[in-house]
Amino acid sequence: MQPIQELINQESAIQIVLSLAVVLTYFILRRLSSRSIFRRALVFNFDQARIAGIRQIFRILIGIFMLVLLGMIWEVSLEGLSVYIASILAVIGVGLFATWSIVSNVTASIILFFFFPIKIGSKIKIIDGDNSVLGEVLSLSPFSIRIKTSDESEVYYPNNLAIQKGISLTK
Repeated sequence: MQPIQELINQESAIQIVLSLAVVLTYFILRRLSSRSIFRRALVFNFDQARIAGIRQIFRILIGIFMLVLLGMIWEVSLEGLSVYIASILAVIGVGLFATWSIVSNVTASIILFFFFPIKIGSKIKIIDGDNSVLGEVLSLSPFSIRIKTSDESEVYYPNNLAIQKGISLTK
């Protein structure tokens, strides 16, 4: 009986140490991602609201990944939770299907943040055939780019469409 008890205690100790390592890794990754985002924002002089939004998205993604790792460490059984997990996945699936454009816009905002040097005040042209948009960027949100055209009108161009079209920085 004693060797079994020691084995259980050793396994629990290993799980606790691994859990602490995952929590520590969470804070390290969170800090590294914030620094990386901040450096990128400094290079292109991005708006503070845009920086905060991107940081929040990365924190959520890192948090979800770490929760999955903790579940694996503690060997969370899916047998008892299968009905609940199936129900939650069904609701999430319907929600994501219904809001696929929102998810694609948020993903596109991350891509625009890291790979396109667009900032507030930039003069851009989104090349979209007869529907091209030329003007000054007024704001960049997780969902759209607000552009002021030469005729003083404002155009909200969805991020997911902006990355599919050519974007030209003009002077």
